[in-house]
Amino acid sequence: MAGRYDSNPFAEEDVNPFANKTVAPASNLRLSPLPPEPADFYNTVDIPLDSNSNSKDLKKKEKELQAKESELNKRERELQRKEEAAARAGIVLEEKNWPPFFPVIHHDIANEIPIHSQRMQYLAFASYLGLVACLFWNIIAVSAAWIKGEGVKIWFLAIIYFLAGVPGGYVLWYRPLYNAMRTESALKFSWFFLFYLLHIAFVVFAAVAPPVFFKGKSLTGILPAIDVIGDHIIVGIFYFIGFGFFCIESLVSIWVIQQVYMYFRGSGKAAEMRREAARGAMRAAF
Repeated sequence: MAGRYDSNPFAEEDVNPFANKTVAPASNLRLSPLPPEPADFYNTVDIPLDSNSNSKDLKKKEKELQAKESELNKRERELQRKEEAAARAGIVLEEKNWPPFFPVIHHDIANEIPIHSQRMQYLAFASYLGLVACLFWNIIAVSAAWIKGEGVKIWFLAIIYFLAGVPGGYVLWYRPLYNAMRTESALKFSWFFLFYLLHIAFVVFAAVAPPVFFKGKSLTGILPAIDVIGDHIIVGIFYFIGFGFFCIESLVSIWVIQQVYMYFRGSGKAAEMRREAARGAMRAAF
């Protein structure tokens, strides 16, 4: 049985805020010292104060830039002056753009030739490419004949035909026709007709290849093809293929000159060329 005066466990504890309690000594309340600073904590950063040298460098660079700019402006004015002089003289500055993988000539039928003449110009360009193909195949066939014992002279002639015919055809008749279509010049048309007739004569001669030079075997015509196929069938086939190429080139060339001549007569260029020839004769007479 619990005692009468036992303390009540559920009674609230009487707390006196003014009661005297032991306080820990002040020495126990000291803070721990801070860690020491690194050795270079108070080192200062050196900032260059030589503003005079910096300003001199900036002024020097500024002068160099101004000199370069003035030089570029001078070159631009010089180039513009040359372009204007060329335009006044009727000279067209052309950029090489064909063939696309290795441009060697300027060629832009779609933008420089009138629409009504573009088909004719494309036909003439096909004729020129056909000449290139004929002469290139001629080298292949003649090389095969040389390997089979026909001699090295025919191979050298085939190389000469190619090296002379490809640039010669472009300069002598294709480019004059291109310029004639672009500028409508009657004189350039006459230059084209003169050398294109020589071109037609050459391809017809090559298609036959009479035994004039080294029995005619330097060209893949019908006569050397018949002569070679009896000894070397493969070489003979190559020659017959070359004969076909030259025949096609001859037909295309005849068609091109007919079309150009009809255009030349229909556009009045023939009368203009006659008037120019008459004026030239009168000036020469006086």
